[in-house]
Amino acid sequence: MNKTFFYLLAIVAPFHAKAQVTPLPASVQIKTAVLAAPSDKREGAKVYGYAKDGTFVVLREGSNDFVCIADDPKKEDIGVSCYQKELDAFMERGRKLTQEGKNQKDIFDIREKEVKDGTLKMPGQPSTLYVLSGKKDGYDAASGALKNSYLRYVVYIPFATAESTGLPLKPDVEGMPWIMDPGTHRAHIMINPARPQ
Repeated sequence: MNKTFFYLLAIVAPFHAKAQVTPLPASVQIKTAVLAAPSDKREGAKVYGYAKDGTFVVLREGSNDFVCIADDPKKEDIGVSCYQKELDAFMERGRKLTQEGKNQKDIFDIREKEVKDGTLKMPGQPSTLYVLSGKKDGYDAASGALKNSYLRYVVYIPFATAESTGLPLKPDVEGMPWIMDPGTHRAHIMINPARPQ
């Protein structure tokens, strides 16, 4: 191969790697996003997703106490989530810090400080996040349906500990609830149900 080929490859490759992924229509993003919510919360949930240019926007205003996040088209597999709206400030702060290029440790430390000094409000009661995931090959992009999906649960209970909840620091068996980040603003109960065989 000649030098011209490698020169062209050097120019084209970066653009190919950053190729824009076109988000699905808002109606499909919404149908998939709300799959993570309990069935009685889906119709009225507020939904964030992606505009045609890839920007993160509100796709639908809500009429109940739930917020859902559509699948990020730039990621390989399907992942959507829904949570109680009292968690929205916490989630939004995490999204903003991620956009600023902060790493996971920095995001944790910044939010911990902000919660403790009162500039970031966490819910005063346990609040649940639902996370639904699945493979692209089980996804119908026309209807928004996702086959063989997996749903797990995160219940935020700020500053709770293993001692205050009676929960272990790790599960002894699959599906057993356990507490993660105990004693911090991000203390939460993890519930990972057994995956179907």
